[in-house]
Amino acid sequence: MYNKAKLIDKMMTTGIIIGASCFILFLALFIVYILLIGFRNFDFSLLAFNKKGIGNQLFNTIYLVFLSLLVSVPFGIIAGIYMGEYAKKNKTTSFIRICIETLSSLPSIVVGLFGYLVFIVMTGSKWNLMAGALAVSILSIPLITTVTEDALKSLPKSYKEGSLATGATYWQTIVRVLLPACVPRIVTGVILAAGRGFGEAAALLYTAGMGTDINWSNWDITSPNCPINPFRPGETLALHIWASRTESLAPNAVQIANISSAILILLVFSFSIIARMLSRKMDKMMYRP
Repeated sequence: MYNKAKLIDKMMTTGIIIGASCFILFLALFIVYILLIGFRNFDFSLLAFNKKGIGNQLFNTIYLVFLSLLVSVPFGIIAGIYMGEYAKKNKTTSFIRICIETLSSLPSIVVGLFGYLVFIVMTGSKWNLMAGALAVSILSIPLITTVTEDALKSLPKSYKEGSLATGATYWQTIVRVLLPACVPRIVTGVILAAGRGFGEAAALLYTAGMGTDINWSNWDITSPNCPINPFRPGETLALHIWASRTESLAPNAVQIANISSAILILLVFSFSIIARMLSRKMDKMMYRP
């Protein structure tokens, strides 16, 4: 009996290792393929901040994700704290959790149409980055909320009990003990949310717009072509890839789409690495004796 259980354990372990290895290999091959295709016949003029390059679209992508995280991270963490520490187990909270799960699985095209009706039509405005950021936030808040709630619930009870025993209030316990202990998992949720923002296209098609007119010498934030004006139209890299492969008549449209894809992958990787480094640095600062 023991030998049979040991054999089954080895078989399952081997199967898991093989499956994980195949997935990692597939992911590595996919990334290498995109990078090789993207940087084949690479020309630095493709990165220019003008209509012939993708520099403006790269900036729009980073700026839009930054705006969306400004909205989704605070609201997501606050909602996660409420669901994990304050909400009681009843039919109401169960219904709220179902709504959160449903919202996180909504097709992005539906969120884009909702964003168009609410943030564009009802406000009487034109396509703009802020509307796109709010649409992306609708997709990101449920993810950050769920990650924060799960992180809080997975902590040992001794964290909370020890803090309360020293005379700290419940809110001080959450802010100074529980949340710092949850930073790595919350950062993971933020990375996933940002990754969705970097690659989002359908929701931005109806909100952020397809045009980009940036004057890098104009820093008047109220100007429609100021780079940091959040209420100007802004085409992102994901939208630029879609447009280059479907609508563009430029002779190098395929090359532009390929380099945009490669840059987008490098951008997501860079953000993930930087976020992980900041998370580890915060951990060391919080737990330094």
